[in-house]
Amino acid sequence: MPPTTLVKPKPGPATQRFLDISEIRDDMVVLNDGTVRAILLVSSINFALKSTDEQEAIIQSYMTFLNSLEYPVQIVIQSRRMNIDAYTQSLIDQQRKTTNELLRLQINDYRTFVSALVELGEIMQKRFYVVVPYDPITNKRKGFFNRLQEALSPTIAAKLNTKQLEERHQQLGRRADIISGQLLSMGLQSARLDTQGLIELYYDCYNPDVFEEQRLAGVDQIGVEE
Repeated sequence: MPPTTLVKPKPGPATQRFLDISEIRDDMVVLNDGTVRAILLVSSINFALKSTDEQEAIIQSYMTFLNSLEYPVQIVIQSRRMNIDAYTQSLIDQQRKTTNELLRLQINDYRTFVSALVELGEIMQKRFYVVVPYDPITNKRKGFFNRLQEALSPTIAAKLNTKQLEERHQQLGRRADIISGQLLSMGLQSARLDTQGLIELYYDCYNPDVFEEQRLAGVDQIGVEE
């Protein structure tokens, strides 16, 4: 019998082909249709611990926030198992520096206890995001036919020039600042994700199993194939 030849399967299409993201730059996500997104990382509040008056004030602020919106926003809640690697490493470093043997043993016991608690209890960490969009077709200052032409082009993101990107960046920045101010009225702190933060967020979302083992390099160290 002739020897069996193993044929390696051809690699499938890249995941990027199935994503709506064209690129991430200048602290914003550029989609294939030319629209852009900013993402705000938002703090949380314990609503149940607030007094009745405080709860009513928060509800009123939230209603005012929703009624003032002239464009849709997306609220995303992300749940991930709590990562205490950095905290554990700080305990290890402290243990190495400590000369008192009793303190060294106590630090070690505490580190073991915290690691076991997080592992056995499966403690989850929640993060809250607000996605702020900017779509040129909703820009009322532009003429109808200009907005329609931009909307009908499926590859508009690849044709955006520097001036168009700058305009989108400025308009998106204004919207993000307004949303941040409105969130602050509810007692919620927010911070806009920069380019590095956006890349890490999407990398985490699409690679949850390998994110902790294979940390992403800095944006200045990421090579892009031409």
